[in-house]
Amino acid sequence: MITKLAWKNIWFKPLNTVLSVVLLTASVAIISLLILLQEQFEKQFSSNIDGVDVVLGAQGSPLQLILSSVYQVDAPTGNISYDDAKVWMKHPFVKSAIPLAFGDNYRGFKIVGTTPEYLEKFGGKVISGKIFDKNLEVVVGSEIAKKLNIKVGDKFFGSHGDALEGEVHEEFKYIVSGIASETGKVVDNLILSNIQSVWQMHENHEHSEAEENPDHGEEGHMHFEGDEHEHHDHEAHHENTAPVSENGKEITAVLIKFRNKMGFVTWPRLVAQNTKMQAASPAVEINRLFSLFGIGLEALQYLAYGIMLISGISIFIALYNTLKERKYEFALLRVSGASRLQLLSLVLFESILLCFTGFILGTIVGRIALVLISSTTDEQYKMTFDPFAFVWEKEGILFIVTIFVGILAALIPAVKAYRLNISKTLANA
Repeated sequence: MITKLAWKNIWFKPLNTVLSVVLLTASVAIISLLILLQEQFEKQFSSNIDGVDVVLGAQGSPLQLILSSVYQVDAPTGNISYDDAKVWMKHPFVKSAIPLAFGDNYRGFKIVGTTPEYLEKFGGKVISGKIFDKNLEVVVGSEIAKKLNIKVGDKFFGSHGDALEGEVHEEFKYIVSGIASETGKVVDNLILSNIQSVWQMHENHEHSEAEENPDHGEEGHMHFEGDEHEHHDHEAHHENTAPVSENGKEITAVLIKFRNKMGFVTWPRLVAQNTKMQAASPAVEINRLFSLFGIGLEALQYLAYGIMLISGISIFIALYNTLKERKYEFALLRVSGASRLQLLSLVLFESILLCFTGFILGTIVGRIALVLISSTTDEQYKMTFDPFAFVWEKEGILFIVTIFVGILAALIPAVKAYRLNISKTLANA
C-alpha cells in the first residue's frame, strides 16, 4: 500500500518530479560514464605494456614514442638504424627484444613489420592458417578479420603511410597467411608481417617514386584479387619472397624486456649519451598520462556530484512544499489506522523511489554515451569500450550515495509528517 501511495504522490506534481529525476539522471550518467571510461581505459593501457620495460626508438617525445610503438595511436618519432638497434638488442641486460617497422596501412589498419614473438607477447596465436614466414605474408588481427571479412588466402594492396588516402603499393600484394585469436589488446587491430616485407615494399616505393602515376591516389585504393584495377598492372605484380639485405636498413622501434632491474637504471642514460636514440619507459609515461587524464576526470566527477546535490535540494523543496497540502491526507491516514512510523516511511520511500529511478536511468544513459564514445574511438584509435561491463565496487558506492541523497532530502519532511498532530490538523480543516 505504501508503495502505491508513494508512486501516486510522486506524480501528483509531475514537473517537480521530472526536474528531480532529470538532475539525478544527469549526475549519475556522468559519474557512471567516468567510472567505466577510467576503469577500461586504464585496464587496456596497462594490459598492453605487459612484458615491455622500455621502448628503444628515435629521439623526440617519450610519450609519443610509447603511444606510437606500444598502442599504435600516434605517429612515430622517426626511424632508427637497424644495425645500431641490434647492438642494444644483444645487450647482456636484455631478455627479449621485438623490433617494429611501420610504414603502410590497409583501410586505416596499420601493417606492422615484426617477428612472431610480437603476437605471442599479447597472448595471441594463429587460429586459422599459419604465422607469416615469407615476405608479404601477413597475419590479420581478429577485429580486422571480423570487420573486413578477411579470410586466409585473401590478397590485398597496402597504402603508404597511416592515411586512408595514401599512395597504393600496387607492385606487391600482401597474402593473408593466418588469422590471429582475439586478445582484447592492440594486436587485434593490426596486420602483422615480417620486417623484410616492409623493407621490400619501401625499397620499391623509393625506386619508383620518380615514375609515380598521378592516378594512383584515386579512391578505392584497397583491392582484393579480381578488382578491376588489377588487369592493367598484372605484369607489375610480384610475390617475391627473396630475402632483403639488412645493411643500411631502418626500423621504427624495439620493445625491450630486461633480465633484471639494472636495465631500468642505466639504459635511459646510456642510450641517450651514446646514440641518437632514446629508451622510454612505458610505465613512467603512462603513469604521467593517467595523472593528467585523472585531473580532468576528477573535475568532471566534482561537477556531477554538484548536480546530484542540486537534485537532492530539488527533492527536499518539492517534498517540503507539498507537506502543507498533504497534512490532511496524512491525518486521514492516521485516523484510518496508519502509524506515525508508516507516515515517516511513506515520505522517505517517495524520495528513495525518485533517487532509485534517477540511478537506473542515469546508468542506462551513461552506457548509451559510452557506446557513442566507443564508436568514435574505434574509428579513430581502434580502441573500444564495453558498455555492458560493471565496476561493482565503484558503481555500488555510487548507488549508496544516490540513495543517501534521497534519505537526506526527505529527512526533515519525514520528521514533520511523523510529528503531525491529528486532532489539531482535523480541527483546522
